[in-house]
Amino acid sequence: MSGNFNAEDMLTVSSDARILVVDDNAQNLELLQAYLEDLGCQIDIARDGAEAIEIARQRVPDVMVLDVMMPRMSGFQVCEKLKKDPATSAVPIVMVTALNEISDVERAIEAGADDFLTKPVQRLELLARVKSQINVQQIRRRLELAIRRLRELDQGAAN
Repeated sequence: MSGNFNAEDMLTVSSDARILVVDDNAQNLELLQAYLEDLGCQIDIARDGAEAIEIARQRVPDVMVLDVMMPRMSGFQVCEKLKKDPATSAVPIVMVTALNEISDVERAIEAGADDFLTKPVQRLELLARVKSQINVQQIRRRLELAIRRLRELDQGAAN
């Protein structure tokens, strides 16, 4: 076993994992996308809240990276709408913002956010947090499948 440890080697995820990145600023969007490409998964992008909701409903992501400050519909509003929709309520949302007041973190959590990052985003921190949320999402899906199978077996045994 090699004694060399590389944190970046620990950051790849299943290539079928899907991330939705939402930001109205093209430079921020490009930077987040470039960082997240290191995870080796599929990346969808949206430039505003309405587009994010539409994409999330069409192709439910494993995790969403969502900017807070956007015109027309804030990240808080997008988060609230997605968490109220049964089709997207379980999608983990990592909110990203230049705001750094504790009240902003509280508001993000109240809106349903699963994690929160402040700008400037550090690449390894973003990758670690997104990977963690993807892992939790995949475990949750496997658990739901196991529960369904157990119920089917239970119903089969009862008949």
